[in-house]
Amino acid sequence: MDETGSESELIRVRLGISYDGTDFTGWARQPGLRTVQGTLEESLSKVFREPIQLTVAGRTDAGVHAEGQVAHFDTTGELDADKLLYRMARFLPKDVRITEVGPAPADFDARFSAIRRHYVYRLTTARYGADPLHARSVVAAKPGLDLDAMRAASATLLGLHDFAAFCRRREGATTVRELQRFDWERDGELLNASVSADAFCWSMVRSLVGAILAVGEGRRTPEWVASLLTETERSSSVTVAPAHGLSLVAVDYPADAGLTARNAQTRETRTLPAVGGCCGD
Repeated sequence: MDETGSESELIRVRLGISYDGTDFTGWARQPGLRTVQGTLEESLSKVFREPIQLTVAGRTDAGVHAEGQVAHFDTTGELDADKLLYRMARFLPKDVRITEVGPAPADFDARFSAIRRHYVYRLTTARYGADPLHARSVVAAKPGLDLDAMRAASATLLGLHDFAAFCRRREGATTVRELQRFDWERDGELLNASVSADAFCWSMVRSLVGAILAVGEGRRTPEWVASLLTETERSSSVTVAPAHGLSLVAVDYPADAGLTARNAQTRETRTLPAVGGCCGD
């Protein structure tokens, strides 16, 4: 309530967030551990003088970075976006920054409103390894990777599939996802994998990259990668790529008019369509 005794109106605030995940134990708040969520909520709560709880687009693992993370919170306080941006730059440690601040519609949900999430995994094939200035965000890979084979293997995974072989199991969570982009770009000795999907399950991106690197090194074939989509449990043959090469670079949302419908759609449990069903099959 405000000073007149009436209830204050809640304001929904949308944040853009960037962080170096090296020294964080992931995004999610954990007692006694340094996390991105815990660090941000502590500082925001001091500024607004009330408990602030963040909802995030993607809960990154320990060591994973973000350049385009999105979160939201509700507050009864007043919002001055420019002032908040400046104050948080002073409050926060140097490895996390709020890069954007703005009001959001009541139906906006950083997690459930998201249409897709975009990640980049960064590698170098330089024989001396990663440049010291980029060693916290670039992973050293073996020289001589077969990029054509890697691209062919990645293409077999596009579309709506059960990615159980690539995901650490969470109780009650589906592993059905729509992989919308998985391609590789080389710039000299730098090699970037761009991976986009409607959502990702736990360790999925790093497992996808690990499987494709096995193809690039000649240890596996594109056909082996495609065969993993028939498995119903996490595959022990897939090596998870190191966390520090991965960064969440962007999250897409619908126009405001489509938020309510998107929230409802996201909350539905994803399943694969039945084989031989309707619609001309």
